[in-house]
Parts: sequence; C-alpha cells; structure tokens
Amino acid sequence: MKRIHIPGNCRFKIVILLVSVLLLLQLSGCGKSGTEASPDPVSREEYLLDTICTVSVYCIEDESGETKDAAELSDKANSAIENAFDLCRELEDKLSRTRKESDISRINEADGEWTEVSGDTIELLKKGLKYSELSVGDFDITVGGITEQWDFHAAEGEEKLPDKKNLAEAAKHVGYGNLEIDGNKARLVDREAKIDLGGIAKGYIGDRMTESLENAGVTSAIINLGGNVICIGGKPVSDDFVIGVEAPFSDRSEIIGKVKARDKTMVTSGVYERKLEIDGKIYHHILDTKTGMPVETDLDSVTLIADKGRSADIDALSTICLIKGADEGMKLIKEQEGVEAVFVKSGGEILTTDGAGFEK
Repeated sequence: MKRIHIPGNCRFKIVILLVSVLLLLQLSGCGKSGTEASPDPVSREEYLLDTICTVSVYCIEDESGETKDAAELSDKANSAIENAFDLCRELEDKLSRTRKESDISRINEADGEWTEVSGDTIELLKKGLKYSELSVGDFDITVGGITEQWDFHAAEGEEKLPDKKNLAEAAKHVGYGNLEIDGNKARLVDREAKIDLGGIAKGYIGDRMTESLENAGVTSAIINLGGNVICIGGKPVSDDFVIGVEAPFSDRSEIIGKVKARDKTMVTSGVYERKLEIDGKIYHHILDTKTGMPVETDLDSVTLIADKGRSADIDALSTICLIKGADEGMKLIKEQEGVEAVFVKSGGEILTTDGAGFEK
C-alpha cells in the first residue's frame, strides 16, 4: 500500500474527471496509420440517475467490421448512444426506489407477498445480497426505510433532520435476511423492510450500457455516470484514457493525480456527494444501517478500479470501504481479485494499492 502525504491543511475528495488530453496530443485516428489529430467523439449528455450522464464514442465498426472514427459514422454512433440511454432509462424505471411503478417499489409495497419482477431486477438483487453479506450488513440493500427519511435534495433553508423515533424504528427493519428470492419472484419477510439499490444500481446500469455499446460495434468510448466511469478500449489507436483525480472542494479545476485506463471501470464514493448542513454541521448520505445516521468514517472518498464489466461490483465495494474506514477498507480490497483502490483520508492523506497506477 502506498501512502502519499499532501502538505498543508487541504482536504481532498476524488471526483472522476476525464482529462482532456485528447485535444493536446497528436494521435492516429481509429484504424488509421500515420500521425494526425485525434478524432472528435460523438457525444450526448442527459440527466438520468439523479446526475448528468455522458456517453462519448470515439470509434465504431462499420458494416464490414472495419473500425472507423465515430464522426465518419455519426448516424450509427448516435444510434448506439441513443440505445444505451434508452436502456439506462428502462433500468432506472425498474430499479429506482422512488419510481412508484418500479419493480423495487412493488416489492416494497407488497406487504410481504411474493412479487414477480424482471430478470434484471432479480440479477441485481442477488448481487446486492452478495455484498450485503460480504459487509456483514454494513452495506445492506434493505436500507430503504432509513434512506426515505432523509431529504438530501431539500431546498436551501428547508433542510431538516429526520425524526429520531421514526429513524430508530426504520433501523429495526433493516436486514438483508428479510429478502427472499424464488425464481423471478421476490418478497420481504419483514413487511416493514424496504429495498434501496442506490449503492449498486448505477454500476449495474453502467455495465449494461457498456454491453449495449459494444454490441453496436463501439470499440472506443467513455461512459460517465457522475462518479461511475467506464472506458471501452482506449484512446485511438493505442493510448490509454487518462482519468484525473481532482481536488473538488475548489472549483473542480485542481488535479491532484491521474490514472491511466483501458477497458477499465472506475467508481468513486464520497461523503461529499450528497449532504445537508444544519446548524453548522454536515450530514452526509452514507448512512449507518444500525442507527440511520451518517456513518463515522476517516475517509473522504474511495475510488476503485477494475476491468470493465465490474462496475456494479466496485460500486458496492466503494461504499463498503467508505463505511468501514481506511484500515478495514484497504484490507477488504486486498482480498478482492482484480480491484485496485485510491483512498483519500479526511486529513488529506492518500492511500493507494500498488496496482492502482495513481500518479501525481
């Protein structure tokens, strides 16, 4: 494990930022020889998953299987992006706790009865149970009764804490053992328990969007789901993408490090992502499943890196590490095959695994 000491009293969080070196380097275009300017991507941005989501496609195969700059096949690239965003919306409609007709809402409101849901939902529920068990309930997908008590989107001046009695009562019903799955049906044995997949769903959706783009012939692209980044391939033709590590308590312009990525996914969880300030005290959205209050942790942020296709896994793991703190979190990551980490402690110290490739 590497330790990097940052001078002064600065406190840092990590935000995934695609460094715009593509405009600064002279690179070959997709599938071309010689030296010329890197191609501009075909990009689209939408507000989904409670954040700004961006898909940028650099290279895509034509009908004969030859790789081309996306700008040369803009119609095909735009269609691939549109289909990926359509899939994102479809999955959000199934998996969001706040959508009244979602699979998750129907399970939560079924009063303990079996509810038939989609294969996507069953797949993610099983993965959520895996990480709930791995964390011994510190991360628990039946935390919905607690999360619904907090309003981290309250307008300025309207912020308030949940009622203590209601929060304590909700905490009694958190327990992943309450969730049962039978084929394509699921139920909550405790009728007061509620599912919330917010700690893992974005990663799962990112994985599925990746599959959609690759099935459409995309060979080089960036998916950015606001803290969840997936690199398909690398920069045209042979270079890695560069993902910046930012000090965002400033104006999101200060980079404290970078990681090179090809066919990788990176996920960041941080106590700064959603928060309330009440009477001068900050309350963040990473909640203790036993008390319902924000967890006490010595970490400001956790960024995990793995091969693409594992965004759901490291989405959950990043939250687990943040909850458990630096020592236990780093121990957990070292037990996970193919997962690297960059931790930022609340005092500014940065800890990295040896394979993270973090560079100042």
